[in-house]
Amino acid sequence: MPICTKCNNESKRSRMEEIDDKLICYSCLYQDSKPFELYPIGYIQNELERGQGFGVKGNKSNLSKIHLFNSQKPYLHNLDEEKYILVVYYLHKPRKIRSVFRRGLDGKKVGIFASRTPDRPSHIGISNVKLIKVEDTTLYVKNLDAIDGTPVLDIKLGENSRW
Repeated sequence: MPICTKCNNESKRSRMEEIDDKLICYSCLYQDSKPFELYPIGYIQNELERGQGFGVKGNKSNLSKIHLFNSQKPYLHNLDEEKYILVVYYLHKPRKIRSVFRRGLDGKKVGIFASRTPDRPSHIGISNVKLIKVEDTTLYVKNLDAIDGTPVLDIKLGENSRW
């Protein structure tokens, strides 16, 4: 079993993150926090893939579909009247985490929380997207930077909505 570089305890690899090329166990990373379960409410369909460097491969301004499970249909009432939504999703294809790096947006040296990198300890992503239309349980959106197959955790009213 791998050894944590902070506490020197053995841990299953599935219970560790690789940060700055060092393995850190969940006990060190998350202290005494208890894990909890999250369930997806749907998934994303588009032509975006995970790139080698920053961001994604493909054009995020193209249309993406958010396929919500049929069980979510009651919660879509009047969503089609909104212009923007926030999509909360699970970053299901994580890579090594770097705590400090040059941000792709402007080259500024920053930490994870001052960036939009998908390589983060929580594996949670959020995008403010333009809602184009709603058809049954499928949402059509633009400017979503999540890759194809990404699990969706929640939908919220977005910035620039009339709210």
